[in-house]
Amino acid sequence: MPESVSRRGAIASIVATAGVAATGGALLTGGLNGAASGHAGASDAATPATPSPAGLHGVHQPGIATRQQHYAMFAAFDLQTANLPTAKIATNLQQLMTRWTTVAQRLMLGDPPGPIPGNRPDAPAGSGVADGLNPASLTLTFGLGPEVFDLIGQKERRPAHLRPLPAFSTDRLEPAWSGGHLIAQICADDPQVVSHAFRSLRGQAPGLARLRWSQQGFLGTFGGSTPRNLLGQKDGTSNPKPGTPEFDQAVWAADGEPEWFTGGSYLVFRKIRLDLPKWDLAAARDQDLVIGRRRDTGAPLSGGSEFTAVELGKKGPDGRPAIPADAHVALVRAIPMLRRSYNYDYAVQGITEPIIVEHGHANQDDGHLHEHHSGNSHGSYDSGVLFCAYVRDPEAFIRAQRKLAGSDRLNAFVKHTGSAVFAIPPGSQPGEHLAAALSPSG
Repeated sequence: MPESVSRRGAIASIVATAGVAATGGALLTGGLNGAASGHAGASDAATPATPSPAGLHGVHQPGIATRQQHYAMFAAFDLQTANLPTAKIATNLQQLMTRWTTVAQRLMLGDPPGPIPGNRPDAPAGSGVADGLNPASLTLTFGLGPEVFDLIGQKERRPAHLRPLPAFSTDRLEPAWSGGHLIAQICADDPQVVSHAFRSLRGQAPGLARLRWSQQGFLGTFGGSTPRNLLGQKDGTSNPKPGTPEFDQAVWAADGEPEWFTGGSYLVFRKIRLDLPKWDLAAARDQDLVIGRRRDTGAPLSGGSEFTAVELGKKGPDGRPAIPADAHVALVRAIPMLRRSYNYDYAVQGITEPIIVEHGHANQDDGHLHEHHSGNSHGSYDSGVLFCAYVRDPEAFIRAQRKLAGSDRLNAFVKHTGSAVFAIPPGSQPGEHLAAALSPSG
């Protein structure tokens, strides 16, 4: 490492804080089947914000089991590799992670991030963007992409399930919003705190890494109820609850991983664009059949309340299945993952690929949406879901997405435009940064 051991001893780690995660979708909505002791319910979503983390040392990084905040930014970076030998790339990764760990430690405690390397001597010590603001429950979470371990010459230390996601038949991916060597997930209850943290991390990267893409998201405040996504659906009904066996089995790395990855996880990121003009013109009954839940209450169409278990075999008054076999919840239930997603709404984006908007009407006999073309007046509107799933093994997501790509009714309203997967290292020990185990002496 470029820093001495004494320098590393001054760097605190970034680790998990206690909390709950009550938002995110099954892939878009709450589709898993949670028992009362195993899901994070509405009361968890209303947990008051705390001004700073309860602690900075532990087994896991923050931003996973932590209560989900209202604002987020996801920023992917690529290491500088042009004309550099493997050893230099590895050194640069260590230097960047040391800087980021230091900055994250300071910001999460509400302290200034410190100087920007290479800045003019007369430049301000900081941007001043967050002066007078408390940390607003800020968490920073970092991950490593599949290519990193080849780039630094440590294939043997690559987490066992870290590999690029396969192509799915419904993907319409934009390269500008996909992939990445490194990810920084920045979450807080104040969007200005999020922006400040992003600028602070980005300021440490020149010469070591470059920004590849960034996406910003938000969640509403629902007074104790499960938040809703931009489809109007309750989102996160059946997430596993931190501290339970269900959570641990879904999220944290299992046996068979490199020893250094104990306490780690995997993050699957997908940018999912919603055709909201088309959705808004669909009949209420059709919307419910697409998802398999009632929009107003979040209850499954098989009956009960929001947290009632889904019954796929139950018949409706017409003798047909109450929840169609191709409804969203029917295809993704029982897939173990923690969904920590955010809404996004970028309004009209002239550079994006237009969506051909087809407004439709429902055939009352079969409940399917039959469409007719009505123009492209909303074709550049970019809004949807920043889908984030923390999983023990990305194969859980891959299984779910293959099923969805094959027959999900929701496919008529969504387009997957961004995709990435990262290994999320465990929390580091005092005096070490998050990638210290990947140093030549790690």
